[in-house]
This record gives sequence, C-alpha cells and structure tokens, in this order.
Amino acid sequence: MKGSSKKAICLFCFMFIAELGASLNCTGSCGNRGLHIRFPFWIKDRQPEQCGYRGFDLSCNEMGDIVLELQGAVKLYIDKIDYKNQVIYASDPQGCLRSHHSNFYSSGFHIQFKMSKVNFTIFNCSLNNARSPNWRVPCLSTLHYDVLAVKSELSIHGNELLLSCTKMYDLPVPHDILLSWSNPNCGSCEATGKLCGLRGNSSTELETECYGLPRPEKEQGFLSSAGARKRNLTIGVTTGSILFGVLAIAVYQIYSFRKSEEEYQAKVERFLDDYRAMNPTRYSHADLKKMTNQFRDELGRGAYGTVFKGKLTSEIPVAVKVLSNSSEKGEEFVNEMGTMARIHHVNVVRLIGFCADGFRRAPVYEYLPNDSLQKFISSANAKNVFLGWERLHHIALGVAKGIEYLHQGCDQTILHFDIKPHNILLDNDFNPKIADFGLAKLCSKYKSAISMTRVRGTVGYIAPEVFSRNFGNVSYKSDVYSFGMLVLEMVGGRKNVDDTAENGDQVYFPEWIYNLLEEGEDLRFHIEEEGDAEIAKKLAIVGLWCIQWNPVDRPSMKIAVQMLEGKGDRLSIPPNPLSSTAPKRTNTSMLRL
Repeated sequence: MKGSSKKAICLFCFMFIAELGASLNCTGSCGNRGLHIRFPFWIKDRQPEQCGYRGFDLSCNEMGDIVLELQGAVKLYIDKIDYKNQVIYASDPQGCLRSHHSNFYSSGFHIQFKMSKVNFTIFNCSLNNARSPNWRVPCLSTLHYDVLAVKSELSIHGNELLLSCTKMYDLPVPHDILLSWSNPNCGSCEATGKLCGLRGNSSTELETECYGLPRPEKEQGFLSSAGARKRNLTIGVTTGSILFGVLAIAVYQIYSFRKSEEEYQAKVERFLDDYRAMNPTRYSHADLKKMTNQFRDELGRGAYGTVFKGKLTSEIPVAVKVLSNSSEKGEEFVNEMGTMARIHHVNVVRLIGFCADGFRRAPVYEYLPNDSLQKFISSANAKNVFLGWERLHHIALGVAKGIEYLHQGCDQTILHFDIKPHNILLDNDFNPKIADFGLAKLCSKYKSAISMTRVRGTVGYIAPEVFSRNFGNVSYKSDVYSFGMLVLEMVGGRKNVDDTAENGDQVYFPEWIYNLLEEGEDLRFHIEEEGDAEIAKKLAIVGLWCIQWNPVDRPSMKIAVQMLEGKGDRLSIPPNPLSSTAPKRTNTSMLRL
C-alpha cells in the first residue's frame, strides 16, 4: 500500500473515531454531584452543541456546581432536574434574583419561588462607612456604594454601621427556585421510558422526537435516571459502530496489501523469467534451509536483511542474504539482481544463484572468509588487526578498479551509492570485492547528471550533492566521494568523525590529515617498513582529492586508479576540501607529469 493511501486511511480513522467520541459525550455531569445532564440540556465547552436545545446550555464552575446563566448575567445553581415534569430546582447563592426577575420571562423558563418566613431589609450605604462582608450583596453593590441585606427582625438601633445607611425596601428571600419549561416537550418521552432528541430529518432545528424502545416498569424504576438509559444506549451503538469501522478498515488494508503484493510478485516473476538466460541457479526456500542448516550461522544483519553462511557442497561455501519483507515490496531484490546480471569483475562479489519462493527472496553469493573491511579498520596500534600498508594499498587499488568497472565497463553506468567498509568483502588473499547493490542505480553513459527521488547511502559516506542539488548534480562523482571517505578511514584506522576527543570536541579526521600534509609533517601513523610513509601519504592525497566539495574538482575513478598505481612523490596536495575559499583546480593538476 502506498504511503499516501495509508495516510488517507489513518486520517479517515481519526475523523471517524473523533465523531463517535463526540457522540459519547452527549451525557455528562459536573464533579461528583451525581446529577446527569442530558437533552434538552448540554454542557458548554464539554459537549457539542447538537447534544442539546437552544438556550438550555449549562456550565460547570471550579467547585463542580452546575450553573444556568440567564439574561442579565443572573447565575443559578442547579440542584435537581425533573425531566419527566420538566422542572428545574435551583438556588441563588448571590441573592441577586429579585432585582433581575424580569429577565426570566424572556429566557424560555417560567419562574416560581418557594418563599421562606425570613424577610430582609435592603440598605444603601456610603463607602465611607465600615463595610460588613457578611451583609454585603455583591451583585447590587457598585464602586461608589455598598448594598447590604439585613434580617428585618434585627434592630438597627445601636448598630453604628446601619445608622448612616439609607433603607431602600423590605424583601422576602426565596428558599427554593423552581424553573419550568414547556418547549421542547420531552415529558411524554420520559414518561414512556423513551429518549428525547432533535428530529434527524427536521426542516428546523427545534423539532424533537422520541426514540428507543420503552423499558419495563421495573427497569424504569431501577434506572430512574434517563441519562443512564441514554448513556448505555449511546455506548452500545457507538461501540458497535467503532468495531464495525475498524473491521472494515482492516479488511480493506489486507485486501489492498495482498493485491499490491500479488501485482509486485508478478513483476518479480516476469523479471526472473528474463534473468534465467544469465544462467544463475534458482533455489527454493527449502533448498536455502538445507543449505544453511536451518539458518543457524548468521554472518551479519543489515537494513535490508540478514546474511547466513551456507554450503552448496562440502567444499563450496556460500553467503545467503535473506531479504526482509519490509524492504519496499521486493524492489531492493529486483534492483540488486538486475544490477548483478551485468557485472563480471574480479573486484565485485560473484552471484551464484537466488531464491524467489513466494514472498521469500534471497540472493546467494560466493562466501568470502575474511569478512568485511570494517573488521580491519581500527587503531593503527592494534597490530593484531592492522593489515599493513602494502595490503591496504592493494585493497584501495582493487576497490578503485571495481568502481571504475561499474562506471565504465558495462553497457550502462552503474552507480553503487553505498561504498563503505561494510560493503567491501575480503577473500582468502585479502582481495577486495564490492558487495550489496541494493541501492545501485543504472544510467546512460552519456548522462552527466541523474535524477533521484530520495537520498541513497550511509551517513558519513554520502556526497553533499546527494543531500542538496545546491552543491552540484548527482553523478558518478558521488561514488568517488564515498570512495575517498573509505580510503581516509583506511589511512587513519578510525571513523571520519572522532567522538572520543577530549572535552567532548569532535575532530573532523579528513581536515586533520589535510593540515598535516600542508604543513609537511609525517602522518604519525603506524609506520615500520621503509616506503610505508610514502604509501600512507599517497593514500591520504588520493582520498582528499576524491572528497572535494565540488563534484567537478573530484577525479574520475580512472584517474584515481592512475594516482594509486603511480608514485606518491608525483602527486600534488589538493585544495582544502572543507574551505569554500580554496582555489579551484582542474583534474589535470592532480598528477605532476
């Protein structure tokens, strides 16, 4: 399945589940009050507007109280909602109700007061008087005066605070507030145990209807809260919808994946039919299991698969590279096999056969007992793994000839794009062989630049133009850059960036080599035999020429071979590859003829 299709499906799943999640939130409560909010009411900022009726919006404060805000900024605290009789039981903690009573009749609710036997007297007091926070009415007070509510039975005589205040009026204080509504009429639905909601196909937003099966009397008594009934029904419906949606998406993904794999498998089979003319042997997966003794001896593991040691006969060892199924639907396999069909060179690993058994794919190569060059790149002081300068020169020259063959020796130019020590294998006599052509690309010999849709290679060996076209066009010079980095690692016996430097500073190794050469100093490496210093210097100069920042300043692999085969004292030191102000030189200045 393509990446764009996967993203579209993931977006659909997210939107689908989000919509279902929203429907689950049409019942709720504030804090631990135990009062369930359902249609026609809804909680602002917690539920979608479609969950309730216009003008029946509630809110929750920090204390967990359910608040109904009417016109004139009058806020009532909801104590109980009788959905069947359509009555709200509320209280007015701020004592502002009577001064705004006219607002209730325009809000859609009819108000009733259950009066207590206690009357209060309202006083207007100047701010110059001492305040009494116990009597002060916040909603009636202003910046210029306070309004106090005092029990009428309390004598003002002897009370210095009230003596300077002006009496306004006497006010009976309600004990309970009852708010009733007639529209929407959901009482009939509640009475039969059904749920009430907005009509789905209504031409207006104000029509309601009953839905759901009526419950038996016992169940209605047990679930006296209609909110619980609606919540259970909603959870059941939405859970089923989610499961159905997930199942449908899973079936679609499996179908699409299998269809895509079958199409690509057919493409692989067509390729293999053409490839049989090259006479490689085709093995089954059972043959590979027998060949590798059930894949017991693992030689290495990479991004595209695992390499196992096997035997064709008791005398012919082989290396079996089992590709992972996640490697871009087998494109890496077709790429590698198609490239290897064109290659026959002493410095390129030899393909013996392949396996393409269903979705199991594995090329079979000759086995090289000395592992990869990476094994021998370490500190020059480690004599147990140091190969010696003559052998290092032999390996560098062999790799250069192999890359030159890839660039010039075939009908089409083959760009490897992953030249690094791990992909240079060594036989019994330490002859190098280039391996792993999974990232290789074929192009015409007459093309000076090629197009690429993605970055190829391993960080540390990738040429700068592969990352950004601002540095130049991608061409065979990109392999030259990777070869230069490999040679410099061979010279120094360490990675191009040293993370173990003191104080945590990173030392860029190619720059350090360049500075030593420019100052005419010895390279300070493991030098024992006469002539080793000249070999080390020649390898360093070739490596620095190959990693020039501008692709135009790098030599071709043919020139690099000539430089390695010539004498070191005839080589000129290149410009600083890291300096943008270094003078430009042409490839003719690499050799002092």
